[in-house]
Amino acid sequence: MADLNQTHGVAGLKKYDMKVSGIVFMIYCLVAAGAFGIEEMIPASGPGLTLVMLIIFPIIWALPISNLVAEMGSILPSEGGVYVWVREAFGEFWGFQAGWWATISTYITNGVYVALVVGYTSQFVPMSEATAFLLKIIMIAIFTIINLMGIREVGKVSTILSILIILAFAAVALVGFMNWNYNPAIPFIPEDMTLLESIGGCIGICIWMYCGYECISNMAGEVKNPQVIPKGLIIAMPLIALTYVLPTMGGIASIGQWENWSTDGAVGYAAVLTENLGHVWGYVFLFVAIISQCAIFNTYLASGSRGFFVLADDNLCPEFLVKVSKGRGVPYVGILSLSIVTMFLAQYDFTTLVMTEVVFMLALYIIMPLAVIKLRKTIPISEREGCFIIPWGKTGLYLFAGLPVVISVIALLINGTDYFLIGLLATSTGPIFYILFKIKFGGLYKNDPILYPVNLKTKLAVGDTLRISLYCMIAGIFAVVGHFFLIWYEGDWGEEYYLEEYESGLFSNFQQMIDSLLIGGLIVFSIGIILYIIGKKVEPEK
Repeated sequence: MADLNQTHGVAGLKKYDMKVSGIVFMIYCLVAAGAFGIEEMIPASGPGLTLVMLIIFPIIWALPISNLVAEMGSILPSEGGVYVWVREAFGEFWGFQAGWWATISTYITNGVYVALVVGYTSQFVPMSEATAFLLKIIMIAIFTIINLMGIREVGKVSTILSILIILAFAAVALVGFMNWNYNPAIPFIPEDMTLLESIGGCIGICIWMYCGYECISNMAGEVKNPQVIPKGLIIAMPLIALTYVLPTMGGIASIGQWENWSTDGAVGYAAVLTENLGHVWGYVFLFVAIISQCAIFNTYLASGSRGFFVLADDNLCPEFLVKVSKGRGVPYVGILSLSIVTMFLAQYDFTTLVMTEVVFMLALYIIMPLAVIKLRKTIPISEREGCFIIPWGKTGLYLFAGLPVVISVIALLINGTDYFLIGLLATSTGPIFYILFKIKFGGLYKNDPILYPVNLKTKLAVGDTLRISLYCMIAGIFAVVGHFFLIWYEGDWGEEYYLEEYESGLFSNFQQMIDSLLIGGLIVFSIGIILYIIGKKVEPEK
């Protein structure tokens, strides 16, 4: 067994001394960078339920995930984070799925932050399409240069931007509480909605707001003292929760109008300052919104660019992606590739892309806790001297691992038939690309053919046929369960809602989506059974 006190970084990466404060602010930018986005929860689910969700989710979601990441980041502080943990727990195939889900989700949504900066800036200065395009190029170029300098510089920029954002939302909370006019918890939910419908309307956003703790682990191989990451996680989690709860409570208590709150409307966090301090504060807060999107883009460019880099290092992606700059030891190809993709995607509508990204992340939050449980058995506590351990023994482990899994499954089911269907389709790209890349580039077999043997009949890793069959059976069962659940959950209003929402195409036809889940699920499950039968014949017994 490898020395657990050694950072398992990819060869060639430069390591930096990072302070706990720098890690805290990087996590803050990866997860939050302000409370933008919560505005959509308030009219969708009611102010009372919004506040309850914002208070409860740090306990049942953020706390478990941050502890899971802290334990694994302490015991295996590896470049690539979750990919490495899942690979060590369940093998090459499932590790690739985790790495693929995490990386693709970042590539998909990074353009959103660039587009939002341009949108916010246009409220200051009207811009032509050419000017907007130029601004996007400038923004991407600036933060690409910062990332090419190394994670220490990324951390410094994150610290400065985070402090400005925290001060702005602290001002919203303070002004809101000083001008308390309304009960921020009334109504608890909208009058025309049930509690389950209200939860379904905001759970996706709430999970989104508390996502990202695991992203800091992608860069652990570049940190000389990786134990600062668990410390940073424990500090960042309550800071993020306070950034969400206090400004939202103070804002609703100050200006009310809960049904009119929106990210692109006149009622929101900025309105708390403008109505009480004057309109000039609206421009100040608009500037903060721009800073917020820049902060997120900066850190996700750093985190996301390491995904394909570590896969390439394990021969599961094209080899050129593993190149590291000689001077600064930075994975520059990954950074530049993510910048180029961002520039391309920033030009398009992101509704469908964001739907896909959420499901990728939920899938990741299902497999990561299972990997932590498995690695607790293969690397027992007696061999983890000096490492962070989830508190309360096995009870704490199963509690903190179980909550994210249960919440992710519930969120996938109640977040909408459109999200559910496109998510199943999108995550299916993982096995497809694994098979292509494994056969083309060789995978871990090229690093150690004894430890990672290949089945000469399938050209995949030994046991992969059975792993892929398991994936198909799980996906098929999940689709069929989703079919019957969504008929019960959305059957009374789904047909009218989706037709009005999409007007045409597959997503506009509720019945067609439901039928696709049943038929597709049965087909995929059958494929899984066939692969299992084949696997029992072609795979060696040991």
